[in-house]
Amino acid sequence: MPQRNIQIQPLTVENFQAFGEVISCTGHAFFHINDAHTERYHAIVETEIQGDAKAGISIFRNIKATAVPFQIEMLERHPAGSQAFIPMQGQKFLIVVALASKTHPDQPDLDQIHAFVSDGSQGVNYRAGTWHHPLLTLEAPSEFAVIDRIGTGHNCDVYRFEQPVCIQEMI
Repeated sequence: MPQRNIQIQPLTVENFQAFGEVISCTGHAFFHINDAHTERYHAIVETEIQGDAKAGISIFRNIKATAVPFQIEMLERHPAGSQAFIPMQGQKFLIVVALASKTHPDQPDLDQIHAFVSDGSQGVNYRAGTWHHPLLTLEAPSEFAVIDRIGTGHNCDVYRFEQPVCIQEMI
């Protein structure tokens, strides 16, 4: 089987909607608070949490940068909760996601892998059950605020590919 090649595309609200939400001021309504000194972009995303759990806020510090092109060999998903990544230093980062297979719902559809690049002012919120690659940064070290489910029970499935998939330069 020939190697799959996925091109990176810019992250937008429209092209990411099948996988979750883009966390950004762009394209969202706001209202003023604090004597009109602050624009509040209210409830841009909603955290999904199932089972005996709550939302937690963590910091992930990536200490290894990713050079493009590169290969991936797996995807993961969190079936019991959403997971949001927000860059804390305005750094660009890569997002690799896939839809679930229609014929095998517990596996990603390897023909539906997509790669996006955040412009550094955008975060992402993966919906519960969205197949995605672990965090990929273009700069190191890079810090991210991460909002996800903290609780009991299984909440991470990993799918390993038979052959690596190559993520290429942007379109």
